[in-house]
Amino acid sequence: MSKADEFRALHNGDRLLLLANVWDAGGARIVEQSGYPAVATSSAAVALSHGYEDHEQMPADVAFAAVAEIARAVDVPVTADMESGYRLAPAEFAARLLDAGAVGCNYEDSDHAAPGSLLDAEFHAERIAVLAEAGVVVNARVDTFVVQREDAFDEGVRRARLYREAGAACVYPIVLGDEALIESFVAAVDAPVNILLRHGAPSVGRLRQLGVRRASVGSGFYRVAMQAFAAEVEALKA
Repeated sequence: MSKADEFRALHNGDRLLLLANVWDAGGARIVEQSGYPAVATSSAAVALSHGYEDHEQMPADVAFAAVAEIARAVDVPVTADMESGYRLAPAEFAARLLDAGAVGCNYEDSDHAAPGSLLDAEFHAERIAVLAEAGVVVNARVDTFVVQREDAFDEGVRRARLYREAGAACVYPIVLGDEALIESFVAAVDAPVNILLRHGAPSVGRLRQLGVRRASVGSGFYRVAMQAFAAEVEALKA
């Protein structure tokens, strides 16, 4: 079984796929040694650790180089949070991602050229189809809840179904945290769903009961680590 097949299968196994997002090779090795079946990156954490802001302010070359360093350091499958593709054509994006050693990616439908808006759903589905055809295990991020559309749920379901039909292995309604809405979303899309673990979100055990197949922490661990580092820096100065 290839790493891509192995990672894809984790979305349909007996256990919820739990991902501890990292930003460097050292963190990736800690995650692997802790027994996680895959390593995921966080775009915000990678960007901030390299001195850039999130939302595609980081150059694509920096993003792919970070993925390559992480993939080189571990033997488990690597999936990379790559925002909406850093303005690259889907075929080029897929080739560079696979060359970097990753087998999957988060691929979002936010339009970073027009902050607060979303890409056309059908257009984005076509992009996902190119990645899936190239063998990338796509976690299609649905950002209707991020931009707070009035029809966030219904449009989110519509987009998730489109992306799944285009070949996405999983759909990711990021910031969706209400238990009832999560349960309804899972039932409506009839596909593996990724939920962001953050303050106020249901526990991992509860997410499993709601039918969620994948959960990740995003930039959460990076922020915890930097808070601890800042505290030590201040303590040393004192």
